[in-house]
Order: sequence, then C-alpha cells, then structure tokens
Amino acid sequence: MNDVRYRIVRTLRCKNLNVPGTLGKLTSAIGQAGVEIGNISTVHLGHHYTVRDIDVLVATEAALQVLIDRVSELPEVTILEVRDEVLELHKGGKIKVVSKTPIDSLDKLRKVYTPGVAEVCRLIVERPERKDHYTCIPYTIAIVTDGTAILGLGNIGPVAGMPVMEGKAALLQQLVGVNGVPILLDTTDTEEIVTTIKHISPTFGGIHLEDFASPRCFTLLERLENELDVPVFHDDQQGTAVVTLAALLNACKRTGKNLAETKIGLLGLGAAGLTIGKFILRYTGKPALGTARTEASNQRHAAAGGTPSNFDEIMAKADIVIGTTGVSGLIPPHAVRKGQIIFALSNPFPEISPDQAVAAGAVLATDGRTVNNLLGYPGIWRGTLDAKARRITWEMYEAAIHAIAAATGEGELVPNPLDPQAHLNVAHAVARAAMVSGVAQRKLDDDYFESTRLELPPEV
Repeated sequence: MNDVRYRIVRTLRCKNLNVPGTLGKLTSAIGQAGVEIGNISTVHLGHHYTVRDIDVLVATEAALQVLIDRVSELPEVTILEVRDEVLELHKGGKIKVVSKTPIDSLDKLRKVYTPGVAEVCRLIVERPERKDHYTCIPYTIAIVTDGTAILGLGNIGPVAGMPVMEGKAALLQQLVGVNGVPILLDTTDTEEIVTTIKHISPTFGGIHLEDFASPRCFTLLERLENELDVPVFHDDQQGTAVVTLAALLNACKRTGKNLAETKIGLLGLGAAGLTIGKFILRYTGKPALGTARTEASNQRHAAAGGTPSNFDEIMAKADIVIGTTGVSGLIPPHAVRKGQIIFALSNPFPEISPDQAVAAGAVLATDGRTVNNLLGYPGIWRGTLDAKARRITWEMYEAAIHAIAAATGEGELVPNPLDPQAHLNVAHAVARAAMVSGVAQRKLDDDYFESTRLELPPEV
C-alpha cells in the first residue's frame, strides 16, 4: 500500500489461543497486509483463549478483505466479528441541544418560559447589550458550509458534509466550551450566501466558514468580514495557515534553520495554499514561491505578494516545500532534495508520504494528519469571543501561531490536538492580542489569564 492516509477504520474482534507468540503472529499478519494498527484492547482473558478488539486502518474494502483472509489463515486466531465503529459513533448524529437547567417543575417552567421569560425579553429590548448576559449568543458560532470542498472528497453537497460540521461543533464544545451550530446552505451563489449569513448573524457571536471551494471562499470571507459586525473565520484559510506556520517554526527549530532566511515553495494555491503564502509573507517579510494548476490561482498568489513559479523550480530551489494540491503522489521521491523540509498536507492522501520523503533525503517531513486545524480554531474562537472582538486581526493569528508552537513537547512538531493546555494557551494568547490590537470590546483581568481552565468570564 503506497498511501499513508487511510479511509476506512474497522474493529476486528479476534479470539486467540493462549499460546506464546500468538499475538505477535496476529500483528505481524496485519502489518504484512500493509495495514496500520490502531488501538488494541482486551475484551476477555481466559485460561485457554483471549478475546481482543483490534482497530485497523485500511484504504479500501478490498484491502480489508485481503487482511481478513490473511488473519483467517492463522490456526491460533479466529475472527469473531468485523465492526464498523465509525458508523456506530455517527448513529443519530454527534451533537444535540440540551438545556443547562432541568425543567422539572411548574415553578421552573414559569421561570425559564412563560411568564418569566417575558421579563428578560423586555430587558433586552431596553438594553440590547444584555443579550450577552442573558442568552447563549456570545458563545455560539455558526459553522456554515455549502458542501463544495468537503475534506478531500470535493463537492459532495452540504448534507453529505454534515458529519464534518457536527464534528467541528462537538470538538468546539469539548475543548473550549463554545457552541457550534451547523448551517447547511443549498446554494453556491455568492450573493445568496452573503445575504443568508447576514440575515442569520444576529443569532451568533461569530461565523465559522467551512469547506467552501476556491476561489469563491476568498470573496465570501472578504465580503463577510467587511459587512458583518461579528468576527468571521475560514478554517481552510486562516486555520490551516496558523497551524502550518506553528509547525514550520518548530520544524526550523529542530533542523537548525531560520524561517526568515529559508526559501519556501507552495504547491497548490487554493484556500489553504494561498493563505499560507500570505501568512508567510506577513510573518517573514519574504514572498513564497508558488504554483497551481490554474493561471487564475497563480495570479491571485502574485497579487497577494507571492512569487509565481513552477513545480520544477520549487523542488530545485525551495528549502521548505508545502503541498496543498489534493493530488496524491504528486511529488516523486527523486524530486526531493537532500536537506529539504516537506509538508505534504493534502488530505486524505498527501503529495508524498513522510517516510518516502525522508528516505529520499528530506531532513524532516510530515502530512495533514499531524498539521491539524484542530490545534487552531477552537482556541482562536474562544479567545476571540472572550475578548468580544468584532474581527480577528493578524496580531491575533500571530499570537495563536506562537502559542501552538510554544505548547509543543520536545521532539514534536505540534501539540497533541486533544491537549487542553494547548487550547487554553491559544485562547489566552488570542484574547490578549485582541486587547493589545484594540479590537476587544471586553477587558479581561489577570484572573482570566492566570486561570488554568477555560471557564466563562464572570460577566457573561
């Protein structure tokens, strides 16, 4: 199997005879089938046999069948069940709306609904800013998509993209306590999208754009940033760029390079690639080389201050190569120069596998599994909402970059995406930057920045 990114996760429940070496034979058979092993858990430990659940990651159903056939050839092992736990976890969706207060008596009903709720409504009419105290608006964001660029699947439509939006919402709540509401748009017309988002914006403290195809995503972001009085963020643009630069800082630290003195080449200039180029120029003051499939993309890169190039020149001259093309295997091993840093970020399959890149001479290589947007957007949103910033500035993004880089453990490029301390650090850094850059509507005190948990500020 040439790819290092897998589409299918299955759980094999295996009954193994308690004969020394059986587990080793089983894992060897899985490895020889070119399959990656995930979690292994013991379900039953008996005198004669042991039952274990083994998660495996495979590229296709055909590869899964090859694996099953290989394992079935082992006389000491019986496959009891093959489960699709991904589908099981998605049954009924991954999120739900629940009440913060149990409504279990008429007395409570009168307070949270009629007649008591009318008093709160009148208060907000008289003092609209009190919505930030008496509603969920300030910590609720819309996660909006038209379904035209879902993961590496492309234009599959908004409804098929709903599991991704639910996942974003679930992670926002778990990691930073922000409510995310998926909004699926059945239009790809720019004017209709802008108008719709403007009409629903009073419901939310911010707008999170997700999986809009290039080049429309650039116009949407610019229009909405200029026409709304709530912050707007596009994860495929700024989210990817923030985490990529954080990883680049650590990659340069590990390899003894100075980011400001390196030549950087971009393969792919869509939502992610173009914005990475903008962030590199802003951070280092030096333009990145860039190339894309369409001339329009190359022209956008030039208009943003980048240097148009081509594949051969980038591979020959760039010290750091960043791929966001969506083209699996685009970089042949012979094109890698000794000492290069390769970020092959396309999902689900990278331009070259990290192992292949390193074997070909790269000093360091990684893919989109490591450089994960999840490290950026939760903390960016929480810090922005805590400061009540009306927009997200470059200073706030730069603060997030340094916070992610600083939260990384020794020998790693980025932190564990489920590390709560990393998200706390990002939120605090972004909120502080919002206050310094003058876009914050709320002043946060020392207790906020010294806190070790992300709790709502007292006045909310």
